[in-house]
Amino acid sequence: MALSYYADKTITYYTQPRRDLVSLLEKKPSQKVLEVGAGGGDTLLYIKEQKLANEVVGIDIFELPNTNQKHPEINNFLVVDVEKDTLGYPEAYFDAIICGDVIEHLADPWAAIKKLSHHLKPGGLFIISTPNFRHIDNFVSIYISGDFKYNPNGGLLDKTHLRFFCKKNIRQLVDTPELRFKSISRINSFEFNRSRWWVRVFDLITGHLFEEFTVLQYVVVGIRN
Repeated sequence: MALSYYADKTITYYTQPRRDLVSLLEKKPSQKVLEVGAGGGDTLLYIKEQKLANEVVGIDIFELPNTNQKHPEINNFLVVDVEKDTLGYPEAYFDAIICGDVIEHLADPWAAIKKLSHHLKPGGLFIISTPNFRHIDNFVSIYISGDFKYNPNGGLLDKTHLRFFCKKNIRQLVDTPELRFKSISRINSFEFNRSRWWVRVFDLITGHLFEEFTVLQYVVVGIRN
């Protein structure tokens, strides 16, 4: 994927702290946390502010000037390609790894998850969020409108997405020889978008029966074996 596509995105794409993912961390102030796809470092700073880790390390594929990548509270920030480069950390080093909206950008997310898992301590958490390709917007765009149009600014069909997942496949990401499944939860960003109120109402009145068509993203958590 050409890095120029990432450069076209607004800076807010990289600088929003993922409080939803941080809420899944254990309340252990002494733990070490690695964030892959850490962007401007805002999530790592939030983890430190909440006293949820003693050491935080970030990884991203390029530098972002005028962000928190070099903030002194971030113990280390690596500008590397997680699929190609070594991290320089020993096995079983981190208590938790966060991959927020990262795996869909990778050529081989399964190999990357396996590689990263070795850096997790036994019992450590692997937290992954990724878009739900089965969302109704994709159905309407592709099957009704006949338009598989990529969006350069983000969303379900972000131009930088290489891989696509439904709920079943997202769960399988942490059902591996290295990891065992712990939980899967939903992220419904449409709840904060007034123009999509009807989706929320539909989801509620149907008792979440059609959840996999209305959920924008899922978060899956695995535990290191």
